[in-house]
Amino acid sequence: MSEGIESPDGSDVVADRQKAEAEPRTSLARLLRPRSVAIAGASPDPATMGGVILANCERFGFSGDIHLISPTRDEINGLRCVRSVDDLPEGVDALVLNVPRAAILPAVEAAARRGVGGAIIFASGFAEGGAQGRREQDRIAAICREAGMALMGPNCMGYVNYGDGMALTFEPAHPQPLGTRRSVAVVAQSGAMASSIRAAMQGRGISVRLQAATGNEAVVRASDMIDFIVEDGTANAIALYCEQVREPAAFLAAVCRARAAGVPVVMLHPGRSKRGQEAAQSHTGAMVGDYALMRVTVENEAVVMVDTMDELFDAVAILHRFPKPVPGDLGVITNSGALRGTAFDFAEDIGLPIANVSKETLERLAALLPEGMEIDNPLDVGTTGFAKADIFGLATAAMLADPAVSGVLLPMAGGGPMQQRAKAEAIIPEALGSAKPVVVAITGDVSPLDPDFVAAMRDSETPLFRSPERAMRAFGAVRRYAAALEGARDRTPPAAGLTGWDEGGVKPEYLGKAFLRSIGVRVPEGTLATTADEGVRIATDIGFPVVLKAQAAALSHKSDVGGVLLNIGGETALREAWDRLLANLDGAPIDGVLVERMSVPGLELVVGARHHPEWGPSVMVGLGGVLIEALDAAELLPADISHARAVQRILSLRGAKLLGAFRGRPPRDIDAVADVVVKVGAAMRAGLGIQEIDINPLMVLAEGEGAVALDALIVTDA
Repeated sequence: MSEGIESPDGSDVVADRQKAEAEPRTSLARLLRPRSVAIAGASPDPATMGGVILANCERFGFSGDIHLISPTRDEINGLRCVRSVDDLPEGVDALVLNVPRAAILPAVEAAARRGVGGAIIFASGFAEGGAQGRREQDRIAAICREAGMALMGPNCMGYVNYGDGMALTFEPAHPQPLGTRRSVAVVAQSGAMASSIRAAMQGRGISVRLQAATGNEAVVRASDMIDFIVEDGTANAIALYCEQVREPAAFLAAVCRARAAGVPVVMLHPGRSKRGQEAAQSHTGAMVGDYALMRVTVENEAVVMVDTMDELFDAVAILHRFPKPVPGDLGVITNSGALRGTAFDFAEDIGLPIANVSKETLERLAALLPEGMEIDNPLDVGTTGFAKADIFGLATAAMLADPAVSGVLLPMAGGGPMQQRAKAEAIIPEALGSAKPVVVAITGDVSPLDPDFVAAMRDSETPLFRSPERAMRAFGAVRRYAAALEGARDRTPPAAGLTGWDEGGVKPEYLGKAFLRSIGVRVPEGTLATTADEGVRIATDIGFPVVLKAQAAALSHKSDVGGVLLNIGGETALREAWDRLLANLDGAPIDGVLVERMSVPGLELVVGARHHPEWGPSVMVGLGGVLIEALDAAELLPADISHARAVQRILSLRGAKLLGAFRGRPPRDIDAVADVVVKVGAAMRAGLGIQEIDINPLMVLAEGEGAVALDALIVTDA
């Protein structure tokens, strides 16, 4: 038993521990906030993993029971040892298994028998090591689930709970007083990444409440950690490194709860490249999935996706301080004409809009500066900023008051220590009183800053950057988060009142178009004919010229076998075309021939949708023909997208200029395309078992004239 070591970091940990002890505890809470701990593989040598674990408990002032397990020692550092997990008392909260892989399974079985709350497995060679390792991991997971035991790992580094004063990890850890500062939680499937992210945050003066490395996630998943953090209610943002989202439904539910609680989740997920996917799979046994679909789905739930570690650090640095950003554009205030120019350029490069501020804001800014200076956003205060540092605060207040501005960036040459301190005194009060982000970026990279200036910025939790470009990228992430929060309040509900099919499989075009017509998507005039005479009557009713299309579930690529004949101008031509079409099919069975009026020319787009077994439905829109591949001109969209957001995403397509007025052609009907996207997405969520919808092409007519689905393929559950 431990000797009740004093907590070295004061009342924060004591208060948090008292709060935890008063609450009912899940198995994960027992693991992360233990009242009793067992360590298998403890050591008196502080240079070993077992020695580090024990030293961490002492440094964090753990006052609960500590049980050491050693087959050869009677005591370590004055603490009694038992021979095996089976010798532990009933109901130990947390068990650290610092033992070889071969000893893991019997130890877990014994832990289940002894009613252990949760365990941590450091050993590797399980799911990431091949089929045999995966089978062993699955067996361990099954034992833990049956026993109601939380399990972190295998192949993990454990955790450091700074908030509650506990560190069960083989990394040397030291208490960090949190006080009343805002804090972040770090969750990573990689131990090295968890440690690196935590160190980067603390290096920037950001308090880290929890660092957790979940490894292979046999039982405890990233989603469980997010839920724990949100329910705890003490972290202001979550930095997440994830190589595979296991159990997507649970993950989406967890990030939805985080969003509702006002806790931003910023995620770095490798796998955009083939080699990145392979590396993730070999590292933590991740089963590589559809990265693009994962990304669009989690972003729809307001997860901020980033592509680099720097972007992760930077986005969290702003969002933990300003977790409720509003939609809008960027205000920029600088003391350098050069920085003003580069801000314009870089903002355009990364697609970050500079706010068009109001006339009233410009007048307010003009009153602060000498006559003759250019008043605009970005604002260059010039040499006035050296003589009167308070102008930075006054200009920031003016920018923040403008409804078009969602945040203010101050990229500046720092000047000497006195100038830096004066800037801080002017800017910090505005940052403290603002819900909109206020960020300072002092140029010079690693050139030293005045320690008092840095301390003032950190004490006020005003984000400080050394690169304006990194700060602008971070603002881009914040802007995406604000848009996602807004989008979560404006979603299209599933379609209602639709009729499905009795049998699954591929539906012939005429049935697919009948379904599209039922959801309000425009299709060409026409119907199915089974004889040439019937075809003539239909063509006469709808008007020539027409197209003939052979119809059968097996003919999804009709054109390849001569099953489509175009631009048929009259009765005689139709009868000849009918005979030719049947001859092309060489006796293949068909349901009939679809007779449709030829469409007027327009711009060809593609709209598709599919239902993923784990991530659910999504919609795709792209330019038609070869452009979709040549230009990578497609956007993957959430199936519940609103009309307004669909328009925005369509306009962001590569090659979207073709949708506008182009070389004498009128602009295309973008609203009609968005309408099709929204209706297809709503149909995918209607519970009809639709697996795929493919509209190719969607002919987009001139503005105000609509869009017509010229071909349609629908696949339903078999």
